[in-house]
Amino acid sequence: MTQVGPVVEETDEEGKPFFILYLDAAEYEEELRRLSYWVANLLLPVYGGEVSSSSPWCPRWWEHPEAIAYLHGLWLAWQERTGPQANGSDPATWHQSHLWPTMDALRSPNGPFAGCKPGSHRSKERPQVDGDAPHSW
Repeated sequence: MTQVGPVVEETDEEGKPFFILYLDAAEYEEELRRLSYWVANLLLPVYGGEVSSSSPWCPRWWEHPEAIAYLHGLWLAWQERTGPQANGSDPATWHQSHLWPTMDALRSPNGPFAGCKPGSHRSKERPQVDGDAPHSW
C-alpha cells in the first residue's frame, strides 16, 4: 500500500510538540486538510467498519474537536509506525497500541459521536466552566 499523506515531524522548528490543537488557525486548517485526506482515503476505507448505534461514526467528524485530537494522534502514530524508519513489527504495534484503542474510544456509544447517525451530525453539549474558576490565564 502506498503512503497516504505527507510524513510530518513530531516537533516544529521551535521545538514545540507537533499536535493539531497547538497550531495557529492557518496551520490548523492545513493540517486538518491533510488529516482529512488520510481519514477519507485510508482509515475509513480500510478500518471504518459498519456504522451502528453501538459503533457510531459521524459523517462530519471534523466538527468534533475530541475526534480531531484522537485522529490526529492516530495519524501521527501511523506515520511513525509505517514510514521509512519503521521496523518490521511496527505496523502490528500501530494496530494493537494505537488503532483499536482509538477507534474503540471514538466509536463507543458514549464517545464523541454519540447521538450522530449515518448522514446526520449532532453537536455534543460540553460542560460549562464557572467564570470564577481560579486560573492564571
